[in-house]
Formats: sequence, structure tokens, C-alpha cells
Amino acid sequence: MERRLTTILASDVVGYSRLMAADEAGTLASLKAVRRELIEPKTTEYRGRVVKLMGDGTLMEFASVVDAVNFAADVQRAMAKRNAGVPEDRRITYRIGINIGDVIVEGDDIYGDGVNLAARLEALAQAGGVCISGSVHTQIKGKVDLEFEDLGERQVKNLPEPVSVYRLRPTTGDAESADRTAPAAPDRPSIAVLPFTNMSGDSEQEYFSDGITEDIITALTHWRSFPVIARNSTFTYKNKAVDIKQAGRELGARYLLEGSVRKGGHRVRITAQLIDGVRGHHIWAEKYDRELDDIFEVQDEIAQAITAIVAPELAKAEFKRAAIKRPEDLDAWDYFLRGMAMIHELTCEGNAKARELFKSALAIQPDYGDAFAGLASSYVRDTEFQCVEDRMATATLAMQAARKAVKCDQASSFAHQELSTAYQWLNRPDDALAEVKIAVNLNPNDADALHQFGNKSDLAGDPEGISHMEKAQKLNPLDSQLPARLTFLARAYLNAGSYEDAVDRARRAIQRRPDYPHAYYILAIALGQLGRGDAARAALSKCDELHPGFIDSRIDWQPYVDPTSNQRLRDGLLEIGTKNFRE
Repeated sequence: MERRLTTILASDVVGYSRLMAADEAGTLASLKAVRRELIEPKTTEYRGRVVKLMGDGTLMEFASVVDAVNFAADVQRAMAKRNAGVPEDRRITYRIGINIGDVIVEGDDIYGDGVNLAARLEALAQAGGVCISGSVHTQIKGKVDLEFEDLGERQVKNLPEPVSVYRLRPTTGDAESADRTAPAAPDRPSIAVLPFTNMSGDSEQEYFSDGITEDIITALTHWRSFPVIARNSTFTYKNKAVDIKQAGRELGARYLLEGSVRKGGHRVRITAQLIDGVRGHHIWAEKYDRELDDIFEVQDEIAQAITAIVAPELAKAEFKRAAIKRPEDLDAWDYFLRGMAMIHELTCEGNAKARELFKSALAIQPDYGDAFAGLASSYVRDTEFQCVEDRMATATLAMQAARKAVKCDQASSFAHQELSTAYQWLNRPDDALAEVKIAVNLNPNDADALHQFGNKSDLAGDPEGISHMEKAQKLNPLDSQLPARLTFLARAYLNAGSYEDAVDRARRAIQRRPDYPHAYYILAIALGQLGRGDAARAALSKCDELHPGFIDSRIDWQPYVDPTSNQRLRDGLLEIGTKNFRE
């Protein structure tokens, strides 16, 4: 045996177990093709050596740290292009970690702490991403044409001291690829999904609980606002009694999601709970009971349901945490969170405060895509809530901010949502619908994106808009913006001629937000169409009381592409004699 200092690269395939469960032969064939057509030629080009293959994992050694880093970046770029035409659920996507360290050499094999750290760095990398140690970063400064983001020190399993971690930032070309690694946002909290426990008493059911876990991890990576700890790190806790606080420290995660799967006959019960890994208290918990007619369909449905609610609940917890921080301790992430909390107030005053907070975030981090998207959102809501006189000018400001958000992070569903809404206000419905479709494709589990898709589909005359909005509300029944969502849905039911449903949704919105004028306005129209004049006039009077001038601003309201739909809205008001409303 001998020791030597060398560069170690560790990689694995994201969601490998899920890919194998879905199509074992196809996955193995794809993996072999990637190794033969890409990895092996690149290994020769960059003078590397494959130490060993471990299923989906690869351990490599490079004499030059520069070669190792360039190899990793080149492979990830090539894989992004290779995956461009492949369905997302069948893509081979790598995570890569690189370290310089002492290794023990035994024959052709290497092992030791240097290898272990490379594996831990790989586990910290996002899908399609590369993480390197501080020692690697020091060695490559000024020697590679690549940008790295400092993730700070991370505590990793089985190593006593925290390690400095850097993440490869994607180039402009990469941003258009399948790489979902989020751009920098300081001090964002990470979430770790611990392996769901198989409570069925049947070891053959492990694949189902593991599949649920992996699907949730994969789905959560679509949310750009927080990092997700990789599967290889979290699965080291499989079949072990877990101390949540200790696991949080070891994984570098503030939030942890854990759960269990119990299968009996043709039914399955799945529980999930989101926990603050620092304080140890529960943030959210839910139970799901399903029939197992199609086990993979159930697996997909549950993973989608859990992901759709966990991400917003994590955001709510962070809102509360940011709200109690001292002003001198705020960073860009905190300013962004405070800004979103103001946006959710659904008021002109809240929009103005939010705008200043987003600008403070951008002063700290000028390329912060989410902050630009938040800024766009504040302008959009100013336009929607009649907070400004020149609505087209404000919608233009929203479009400009949203375009900057997309430029910073083209894979951000949030950015495309806000650009879509800005286009809608600028009377560009085709562009609006195209952008919101991109948002849904980027994150199918984002209830906000799905709702906006439904809303804009309805405005374009597609009756399926209602079903998309209903699905969005089922995905996230705890949505803080539910009053606005319900009001848009009420308007869609109005357009469909389902006036009782429109009344029901508008009243639900008012129950949750009694001071929301838009809901009273839509309620009045629906009641007018049903011939309930007194109730309609009372609703319209309340709208006027809450927001003087709102009704007048809607005299020429034409939100729909189809003039018949716009006339239906006007007819509801004509039925209750709005011409004499002020007399």
C-alpha cells in the first residue's frame, strides 16, 4: 500500500433507482451508451483514469486538477445537450464532486478520506451540477474559464470538520439546458428528504418507499428558491433511527421531510411531515390513503401532492424567520422573503413596500433572478389592483423586470410566470400563454404556475382553464393567495355560464378575505346574471366601500379575447342597473 496526493472525481446518476424501476433494460442501455460515447472519450481527452464503476456511480482519478474540473464541466454541458430531446423521466443526469486529497493506493483501487470527501461533494451537487472542495478552488483560480459560487462551509457525514464547498455556475448556454442548478442566493435553507420508512413488513415493498422518496427529491429540485440535499447523502440514513437535529447538522439542511409507507392488500397509506431541523418542531404533516390500482400512478400522484405543498410551507416558515431578524442581519434572501410576504398582503401599500425590499435584495446581489421576478410581481399587482393611473406603463415595467429575471435564471418557473402576466396586461395573450406553458413545464408541481396556466387559458377561450385552476387549488389548499385564486376561478365560471359555481367561488374568496374588493365585484356580476338584484347591489356597494373608484375603472373592462365573454361580464352588471348605482 502507498499514499499519494491526487485529484478525485466522484459521480452518480440522479434518480437511478426510479429510472431502473420504470425501465431497467432501457436505463442500462442508455447508461452504457453515455459511457461509451461520451465519458470514455472525455476521460482520454482529459487524461483521467476510471478507478471503478459502482452501478450508477463512477470513481475517477486525475493527475491534473485543472483537467478534472474541465472534464466535469465539459461532461455536464454535453449531457445537457444530449438530454435536450429526451423526456425528463428518462434522462441520464449526473452529479459530480471533485476533491484534492491524500488517498491510500491498493492495486488499482484508491480509498481514504480524500475519496470520501469527493463522494460527499457529489452528494451536495444538484442534478447536472458540479461541487468542488475549497482546496480544488484554490488550485484552479485563474486557470479555468469557469465561474464558481461559494456555498460556504458544510458539515458532511463522517468528517469531523466542516469543509468549504464551491458550486459550478452554469454558463449562458447551460442555462437553456436541462441543468436545474439554481443560481446564487445567499444563505438559503436546504431541505433534505429522508428515506421514507417501509412499514408494510414486506422487504419486497422497499422499492415503493424508495421510489416515493426519490420522486419527491427529484420534484423538489424543480423549485429554484432552495437547495435540495442529494439522494446519496440522505439515503445513508435508510433503516436507521434518526435524530432529526443531528441529521440536519450532518446534512447541512435546515428542513427535513420524513415519512412512512404502509401497504395492505390493495391499499396504501403514506404519511409525510416537514420538520425544522434546528428547532425540531413540526411545520406540516399530512396522511394520504390510496387504492393501488396502478402502483406507479399512485407513486407519481403522492410525490406530486407532497411536493406541491411542502415547498410553499417551507417558504411560509422562512417568511416567519426572516420577519424577526434584525435589520442589520438581513441578506438578499431575507429581503426577498420579506418582499414576498408584502406581495401576499394583496394591497397597494404592500406592493410598494415589497418593491423596496426587492430592490434592497438586488443591491446586495445584482443577478438575483427571484428578486427581479418579485419586482415584476409588485408591478403586476399594481396594475391589477388599480394602484396606478398609467397601467400600461406599469405593465411595461413588470415586463422589463421579468425579462431580467428570466435572463438571470431561464429555468425559473416563477420568472416565466411573472413575464406571462406582464404580457397579459400588455394585451399580448399569445405570448402570455406561451410563457406560462414554459413555467408549468419547468415545474409541474407549482400550484401558482398551474393556476396561472388555467387563468390565461380561460382568458384565451379554452374551457379547460377551469380544470387547471381547480387542480391547482387541490395541489395547494393552504395557498396564502387563495382569495385571489378563487376570484379568478369565479370569473372563469362566469365565462362558462356556470353562475352558481361563480357565486360559490366568490363567496369562498370573501370568507377568506372579507376586505378583497375584486371578489365582491365578481360576486355582483354572478348574482346579477342569476337575477338576484338586491344581493348583487349589496355586493357592489361593498366593493365600492372597500375600493372607491374600482367599479368605474372596470367600465371598459375587456379581459377576454372573445368579445362575447366580455359582454357576458357587462350584462351581469346591466341586470342590476349599475348605471344608476351612484344616484
